[in-house]
Amino acid sequence: MNRRVVVLSGFVVAMMLLPFAGQALGNHITQLKVCGDPDNLPFSNKKSEGFENKIAEVIAKELGTELTYFWWPHQRGLVRRALRPGLCDVMISIPQGWDQVLWTKPYYRSAYVLIYPKNRGLQIKSLDDPILKRLKIGVYINTPPAEALASRDIRTNVVGYSLFDGSTNERSEKPIQDLIGGKIDILVDWGPMAGHVVKQLNGSSPLEVVLLQGGEPGIPFTFEFSMGVKEGNTALKAELEEAISKRHAEIRKILEDYGVPLLPLLAREQFPKVEEKPGEVLYHRFDRDDPLPSY
Repeated sequence: MNRRVVVLSGFVVAMMLLPFAGQALGNHITQLKVCGDPDNLPFSNKKSEGFENKIAEVIAKELGTELTYFWWPHQRGLVRRALRPGLCDVMISIPQGWDQVLWTKPYYRSAYVLIYPKNRGLQIKSLDDPILKRLKIGVYINTPPAEALASRDIRTNVVGYSLFDGSTNERSEKPIQDLIGGKIDILVDWGPMAGHVVKQLNGSSPLEVVLLQGGEPGIPFTFEFSMGVKEGNTALKAELEEAISKRHAEIRKILEDYGVPLLPLLAREQFPKVEEKPGEVLYHRFDRDDPLPSY
């Protein structure tokens, strides 16, 4: 943006330019104000026990600034009620391309997963396996896998779970406990939620975890995640991208520690690649010959 400046002396010009130079270097941020969900583990909570909390701490440290939160349940109009009014500045994890915010380059990619007990001897690789018509399947309602099962006319043997009822522990743990208890035969779950619960089991109930890749028109199974800022805040976006790039290995380690299943990024501009080490949970991948891109 052009600015008209009355030049009194070289010293005055230099002093006038200093604030803008500071912005370019990222020194103008005094607080990293994060839009935090107060009760949504393993992602975040008020006790800072989620992996998004840990990632926020890494980013704030890199920026050399104080980390603060504005707590608001993310499913309740967060952008309209908190981000746009300026009550907070950053959403730590949003699906790449979400058009309500300005997003950074993606920094991790994850997927929905199939989970079933190893002792069942099942070898299910995709939702197209005909055995699914004969098994009792657990799935969260109104999710891409639920839609994909319905499109295959798999309905009567499906047990639906809600993403909104009960506490976060109940929402994430109950389906897997039902699987271990034999109430369902197989679970289709969101990878970061399932991976965290499976890792906490620490092998006490051996489970097979299979990542779903590809997808179908309008029903993706994998998603890339970015950080989101208010539309137009390109300066903060750039600073976040620089911080993510410098601390990408630490961020990946956090995700692995929480059992988040990770897939290679698909974006043209990617952060430095790190050797894949999914941690203690073994994830099996079965690629599909699908011409459609994943998101």
